[in-house]
Amino acid sequence: MTKPTALLAALAATALLAGGLSACGGEPEVVATAPARGERMAVTEALIDAIKPASAVVASRDLGEARARIPGTLTALNVREGDTVREGQVIGVVTDNRVGLETAAFGAQVAAAEAEAARARADLSRIQTLFDRGIYAQARLDQALAASQAANAQVRAARAVRSASAETGAQGRILAPTSGRVLAADVPAGSVVNAGQSVATITAGPLVLRLELPEAQGRNLRVGQSIVVSSEDLPGVTGGAIAQVYPATTAGRTTADIAVDGLASDRVGQRVIVQVPVGQRRALVLPRRFVATRYGIDFVRTVDRAGRVSEAPVQLGGPVAGDRVEVLSGLTVGDVVLAPTRVAASERAR
Repeated sequence: MTKPTALLAALAATALLAGGLSACGGEPEVVATAPARGERMAVTEALIDAIKPASAVVASRDLGEARARIPGTLTALNVREGDTVREGQVIGVVTDNRVGLETAAFGAQVAAAEAEAARARADLSRIQTLFDRGIYAQARLDQALAASQAANAQVRAARAVRSASAETGAQGRILAPTSGRVLAADVPAGSVVNAGQSVATITAGPLVLRLELPEAQGRNLRVGQSIVVSSEDLPGVTGGAIAQVYPATTAGRTTADIAVDGLASDRVGQRVIVQVPVGQRRALVLPRRFVATRYGIDFVRTVDRAGRVSEAPVQLGGPVAGDRVEVLSGLTVGDVVLAPTRVAASERAR
């Protein structure tokens, strides 16, 4: 009697173990065997933008260089990096002692020319009186008149030379070429500068994100393309659009400017991570409404040929235009997916 009982118990345990193993298989869990209702669609491939993370730099579209117009010694520099200046503001002074000496010499020439002109006018007046009395001939009067006119011309020429020399000295003032923020002012006061040497660099024009990409990827950039900007690098900024693609390629790299609202001039030079479309690729794409998320895991309901509905976990990529998402794994081309439906409260209670 004991052996048949033990045999029956062993058979029952074997049956339970077999059932448990079949239930723990890798197949998707079947959640319904009744005819499935709801929106269906077959999974297909679509062309989407290939997105690449890249580094862009906050920069001014144009830069103004405050340059010395005469050679000499930089006796004063009135700005530092980060200062805000207005157009025409004096930001430095270059002094050349020779200019002052030349101006003084030209001033002496003006005084000599004026004295010569005064003597010529006096001679002309005396000769005119004698001519009126019939003592001097017309030729002598014409000669005195020409000498007076030549002396007056010499005065005007000397004054013009003196003014030019004085203006050269005035050009020692270095003016801000535009209104903006000073990015660089690294020439210390007391330094000897040449004519045309940059003393300070100032932002000019609107601020942009300047992007550089390899030539093979940069050729796909187009004006107007939307660019996603990392909000961690620029708080409050989420995106922008390509405003300009520069036609020249430098060292195998293409440069483009991204127009972004809300950039501040105190962030010039900061690096920002952006997501740039560099072409297109094929991928599995689903409307977002076909995906359900529970406990941090994304699920998609699939329907097989027998009409059975299963839930398959999927791994999603980034968002795609038109409220769609990319499916990285969990589905294949040809799978039929079913949009999730809301379950009534009475059915959930049962």
